[in-house]
Amino acid sequence: MDNLKITMTTEQKWKLPFLLIVIGQSISLIGSFAVQFALIWWITSETNSALLLGLSGMVAYVPVVLFSPAAGVIADRYNRKVICICADLFVGLSAAIFALLLWLYEMPIWISLLVLLMRAIGNTFHSPSIRSIIPQMVPAEQLVQANSWNQMMQSGSYILGPILGAAMYAAFPINAILLTDLTGAIVACCLLGVVKVPKLIAKNKVRQSFKDDFKEGLSVYTADRKLLFIIIAETLCLIFYMPLTTFFPLMISSHFHAGAWYASAGSLSCALGMMASAILLSSRLRVKNKLKTAYVGLGIMGIAVLFCGLLPSSLIACWLFIFACAFIGGGGNIHTIPLTAYMHETISREKMGRAFSLLSVTSSVTMPIGLAIASPVAEIIGISKWFFISGIGICLITSIALLFQKRSNWTFE
Repeated sequence: MDNLKITMTTEQKWKLPFLLIVIGQSISLIGSFAVQFALIWWITSETNSALLLGLSGMVAYVPVVLFSPAAGVIADRYNRKVICICADLFVGLSAAIFALLLWLYEMPIWISLLVLLMRAIGNTFHSPSIRSIIPQMVPAEQLVQANSWNQMMQSGSYILGPILGAAMYAAFPINAILLTDLTGAIVACCLLGVVKVPKLIAKNKVRQSFKDDFKEGLSVYTADRKLLFIIIAETLCLIFYMPLTTFFPLMISSHFHAGAWYASAGSLSCALGMMASAILLSSRLRVKNKLKTAYVGLGIMGIAVLFCGLLPSSLIACWLFIFACAFIGGGGNIHTIPLTAYMHETISREKMGRAFSLLSVTSSVTMPIGLAIASPVAEIIGISKWFFISGIGICLITSIALLFQKRSNWTFE
């Protein structure tokens, strides 16, 4: 009877429980994006320092690099639902405790870095567990549909979060805004708590060492030279690009002398570009050469970033910057979606999780490396010049990678 009940849930009644989880996680993400936006803008307005802003981005990515391997193992060995709830509450309570300290005492600005660190640690353990729950609940033939809904809701959260953050930053003190994180976490935990997640039955109880798992995941890239080369190109481009996501508020405030609403409009433009490119790739365009399309996406990002670095300091230029953000977001999806499809087609399923986990760690490493280079340089030469340098860097890396692939006679797929 229990087996029959689980079968009924996963094959016929999966939509409502799945949507409850997605809605809860989306509400939590809206709160997280709002708090992240407000907190970064608060640091920017209080200090106007590229160095401190760079550190705020660095502490958000270091835990991903350090704890992702352990988080993946924990997600596979223990109850994923419990891990998600604990991680969500950890993030929310960290923000609430900081809000209380700000209410009672006059805290130095650098303490906010500790809050960002706690948020990053919680999200590092939350991410692999919530992603792994989806295949447990959704039938295999419906995974594409389910992941499409999930991605659409996340994009909506990315749009609404910064708008909410800008509105709250204009109306409330930062300690009140921080409570939004706890509110979103409680809603997500309640909705996840009422959903019955089918138990995961391990097919193979023999546990491999971290070292063996790492080697097996790495072999995916060493066996496919075309994939390895585009991943190297992507990683080098991300060293230039990732710091820009942290410097975005500083570009708005110090270069264009605009307020939080303009930064929110830029985030909205980027998200709309991502959604538009995703819809275009899925419904209108038939991508035949996936790797070549992925390189085109990198090129679009590079040109858009280069254009941003050339803009003068004026309100009209600020609106052009906001318009260019749509091409940055769209170019990112034009790179990521075909590359992911290529990996889905060429990597065996038993290695796919480790391959994507390794890719996630590699991408996360680029943020602290990029910020370590970009923060002091941007502090000296100015934020707009760093955008210009980053655009040149991304375009050069993409062009060299394409030329190298042609000279190596590697066919695109």
